[in-house]
Amino acid sequence: MFVLAHLSDPHLQMPAPPGLLELAGKRAIGYINWQRGRHTIHRTDIAAELVADLLRHKPDHIAMTGDLVNVAARCEWAAARAYMQALGTPEGVTAVPGNHDAYVRSAIAEMDAVYAPYVTPDADANSHASYGGAQTPTYPFVRRRGPLALVGVSTAVATLPFMATGWLGRRQLADLDATLERLADSGLFRVLLIHHPPTAELAHGRRGLSDADALAPPIARHGVDLILHGHNHTATLAHMPGPAGPVPIVGVPSASARPTQRKPGAGYALFEISGSPGVWQVTMVRRGLSPRFAQDGTVEVVELERRELACPGYDSSTRAAE
Repeated sequence: MFVLAHLSDPHLQMPAPPGLLELAGKRAIGYINWQRGRHTIHRTDIAAELVADLLRHKPDHIAMTGDLVNVAARCEWAAARAYMQALGTPEGVTAVPGNHDAYVRSAIAEMDAVYAPYVTPDADANSHASYGGAQTPTYPFVRRRGPLALVGVSTAVATLPFMATGWLGRRQLADLDATLERLADSGLFRVLLIHHPPTAELAHGRRGLSDADALAPPIARHGVDLILHGHNHTATLAHMPGPAGPVPIVGVPSASARPTQRKPGAGYALFEISGSPGVWQVTMVRRGLSPRFAQDGTVEVVELERRELACPGYDSSTRAAE
C-alpha cells in the first residue's frame, strides 16, 4: 500500500507588513483584508499541529496544492521556504502554486524559486518539462513515486484586484493532453495536482478556473485516477468524466484555519492506494481540527472521515467478491 498525503492553502502568517513600495494596487487591498480579519483565521499554532500530525502518519509522499502566502510580499517567502522544508525533502514532497503565490506579476520569480525544488520532473517522464537546474519551473510536470504518477499543473497567474481566477493556457493544456496520453497505458495510478478546482461547478466567476471547459476534454480522452485541488478551503468530493468512468476530485480545507461560519477548520487527507489498473483500491482518510476547538480552543488533529473512493474502472462487484 502506498500512502499519499494532501494538504493545501496554509496561508502562512505574515511576519511583518509589506514594504511601502509593495503596498500598491492589489497588494494594498489584500493586506487590508488580511489585517481586517484573515490574520485571525490562519493561525501558526494550527498550521504547526496539522503538519506534525501529518508527519506522525509517515506518508510515502506529500502533495501540497498551493497558496503558501497571502499577498506574495518579499517578507513572506522565507517562511514559505521553511514550511516546505518542514514538510520534507523535494524527493518526498510535490507541490503546485496557487493564486496567492502569484498575487502580482513582480512576485512570480520568487514564487518560482520557492516551488522549483518540488516540481522537478523525472528526467525522462515528460519531454515538455525540462527543468535543467533553472529556477523557472515548467508545467505540466510528471514525478513517479512508487505506483503513482504525479502530474502537476499551474493555475497561478497574477490577476486584477478582487479577482482570484486561475488559468492554464493553450500551451499547458496541449502539453497536458500529450502527457496524459503517454501515461494512459503506463500502469501507474495517475494523480493530477491543481490549485483551482477543475470544474465550474466547484468554483466559477472571479474565483474559478477560467479555462476549466478546456481542461475537461483531455481528462475525458485520456483520464487520470484522482484529482487533488485546494483554493476553496473546504472538504469536498466531486467527479468529472473520464474514459473509464467518473474521476474523483478531492478538495481539502486550509491547512491553517480555525473554523468560521463559512469554512471548516484546518484539515488534510490521506489516500491509502493499493491494487492495479482497473482494480485500484483507494481509501480516503480525512483528518482535521477536533470539534474540541469550538468548546475550549484545544488545537488537536483527529480523524474526521474514512471512506472508500470509486476510481475509474473500479468494479464494486469484483471488489466485493475478493
